[in-house]
Amino acid sequence: MQPSKRFALVALPFALAACVSLPSGPSVMVLPGTGMSFEQFRLDETICRQYAGEQVGLTSESAATSAGVGSAAIGATVGAVAGAAIGGRHGAGVGAGTGLIVGSMSGAGAAQVSAYEAQRRYDNAFVQCMYAKGHRVPVSGNYPPERAPQPAAPQYPPPPPASR
Repeated sequence: MQPSKRFALVALPFALAACVSLPSGPSVMVLPGTGMSFEQFRLDETICRQYAGEQVGLTSESAATSAGVGSAAIGATVGAVAGAAIGGRHGAGVGAGTGLIVGSMSGAGAAQVSAYEAQRRYDNAFVQCMYAKGHRVPVSGNYPPERAPQPAAPQYPPPPPASR
């Protein structure tokens, strides 16, 4: 195999995993609390961004990249084993190349899911922190449906007294 083709096969998982890009901060809007200055809001936001980053443990991009590269490596290994079993020595190379490509494509999907989960956890931690500091945070706009009032029971007069 030519060196340029080898390089392309090795670089492909990294290129596909790098396609996932997320904002480096929260993806939710938080507003200053009632009676709070904008300077206080900015200070609290900085503290809460740091807190959220600590809760996630790693950046969204690094989580996505590790998921993408891991899937590509697994795909290459499985492809090489399957190729060797089916086609002998030459089949192992073809299987590894095919497995690398298929694993890279599935790795891109895994990277997106991993990045989404990291961003969701980051946003939750950020909103919790900002709320705890007294700022206004988004809430669900889903209200339970209003129930129609129940019709009143018919008003019957009391029964006549029993005769003895």
